[in-house]
Amino acid sequence: MPAQIIQSNTTPFEKLDIDPVTLDIIENALRNARIEMDATLVRTAMSPGIREQGDAFPLIAAPSGEMIVGQFGSYIGPFLEGYDGTVEEGDMIFLSDPYSVGGAISHSNDWLVLLPVFKDGRLVAYTSMFGHQSDIGGMVPGSMPIGATSIFQEGVRIPPVKIWKNGEYNEDLMKLVMHQTRTPDWCQADLNALIASCRVASNRVIEMCERFGDDVYYSATKELLARNHRAMKALISQAIPTEKASFEDYICDDGKGYGPYKIKCTMWREGDKVILDFDGTDPQSAASINFFLNENMFKMFFGIYMIMVFDPQILFNDGFYDLIEVRIPEGSLLKPHFPAALSGRTHALGRIFDILGGLLGQGTPEFLNAAGFSSSPHLFYSGWDNREGKDRDWFQLFQIGFGGIPGRPLGDGPDGHSLWPGFTNVPNEFLERYFPLRIERYATEPDSGGAGLHRGGNGIHMTYRFLADGEIAIHDDRWFVPPWGVNGGHPGMRAKKVLERADGSTEIVGNKIEDVSVKEGELLHFITWGGGGWGDPLERDPELVGLEIRQGLVTPEGAANYGVVADGEGVVDTAATEALRGKMRAERGELSLFDYGPGIETLRANCESETGLPAPIRPVWHDQDVAEAAE
Repeated sequence: MPAQIIQSNTTPFEKLDIDPVTLDIIENALRNARIEMDATLVRTAMSPGIREQGDAFPLIAAPSGEMIVGQFGSYIGPFLEGYDGTVEEGDMIFLSDPYSVGGAISHSNDWLVLLPVFKDGRLVAYTSMFGHQSDIGGMVPGSMPIGATSIFQEGVRIPPVKIWKNGEYNEDLMKLVMHQTRTPDWCQADLNALIASCRVASNRVIEMCERFGDDVYYSATKELLARNHRAMKALISQAIPTEKASFEDYICDDGKGYGPYKIKCTMWREGDKVILDFDGTDPQSAASINFFLNENMFKMFFGIYMIMVFDPQILFNDGFYDLIEVRIPEGSLLKPHFPAALSGRTHALGRIFDILGGLLGQGTPEFLNAAGFSSSPHLFYSGWDNREGKDRDWFQLFQIGFGGIPGRPLGDGPDGHSLWPGFTNVPNEFLERYFPLRIERYATEPDSGGAGLHRGGNGIHMTYRFLADGEIAIHDDRWFVPPWGVNGGHPGMRAKKVLERADGSTEIVGNKIEDVSVKEGELLHFITWGGGGWGDPLERDPELVGLEIRQGLVTPEGAANYGVVADGEGVVDTAATEALRGKMRAERGELSLFDYGPGIETLRANCESETGLPAPIRPVWHDQDVAEAAE
């Protein structure tokens, strides 16, 4: 049965006309409250993933549950429909189980807090924040086991429970939860930060209600939702054709030797509504790369992409959801059956944005982005620090790395930037201060961005020297299937990871590995993929290519991809460049809208010689699994 909202004041809100100035003030006050939530979080949390990188996402919602400001869209409606309990003043909900909220959070590392905001006995809003916990127990440090075949192996699962009930804190519950983690101090501090962020936003909502009146605040939120609906309705009618368009991309492998895994989406418009159908996506994996994609979350992804590409001034919220229909096959990689493992869902999450770009850009190539949002590279390093002066201290690093952002219609893709705009890198000084390692190199990887009129962003080459024995795990993708280029742009370079062992040997390791022992003094070269290029590389300014040679972004050999002849100092030979470009234009065929590089079978045949790793084996599903996924 659905949740029961307990209010001592059941007087309905009055819908009022809101003048533009008041609406603008409330809109910006809500924006600022969201920013204050983030600021509170990073000043209170302890884990580097949240404190330094900002792996947390805020939400302020209307009393009916729609997100007014935030990032991932609201899960509150589905939560209320499935929560068999009451929601009262003084309550705060705590949860982490993706299956309990229809995938609104997509792996158990994301701890979520939901605070219903009451004023004068009446529900006026919800505030919420979820953030990635560095460890929640389970098979491996970091709680994201590549080898997991069930969510039960990934750490503690928390169903929706009341961490505060009628104003009283459930301390016993917290003791139980923290007992499951290897880093209880970090987890407790991070959870307190989530709670504090929600309370800050709650206070700001109450202040707005007191300043303008409850009915004015309520009416303003309704108008913000309605305004977003009108804007998205116009964008959809302009940008989405009635003819069906399809696009597909691949997760390289599952960490168990199988891959690639296909994600396919077909898009078309029926009247005012856009349909997004994932029929043709591969069945769920036996490994942990499944992504339990919540339909509302994907609607928000679609809306964000539409808004950022076509009209960045729009404040995105949940007001447009009825304009989008999302169809995801049960039992597929994007809607796996319980209890499928989910901890490695990052690669599919990133690939969704590449697919959205490919879908939306087919009809409007001038707005088309290349690929490069493709994943979110992770490094885990843990063990006991027995160095002199240390008392066998446990250390555990979870760090998010960055690849190259794709080439875009307006310019080059940023080098080594985050998939999520709000994410930042962990400063090297922080890493060296709190963990037994030294950063020997932190630079972009030359030539890794795909060549184009607008170059794809280069990946990062980060070299870690381990100062204590321990174990590492790596989660990355785009090592087998490259990030594609568009409008004549070339694909980006693929990812690569190399270990230099203490005995002088060099070892190329996979991009999804765990339980790899490292010794003091050994080196890890962590090289991420580059973004795909945009536009004809033979149209790029040769002098710009020469400048990038001097900056270390392009090599003289890589300059040949742009038809540019230059020396190691970046001095361009104009006559030789013109001759080379003329020859390349004469020999190449017509420029393609998408350049995927070699086909899958060619990549498979050449994999070991090109990457140093064996090719992934084509996944095989039982007939019953395939039938269930097709139902």
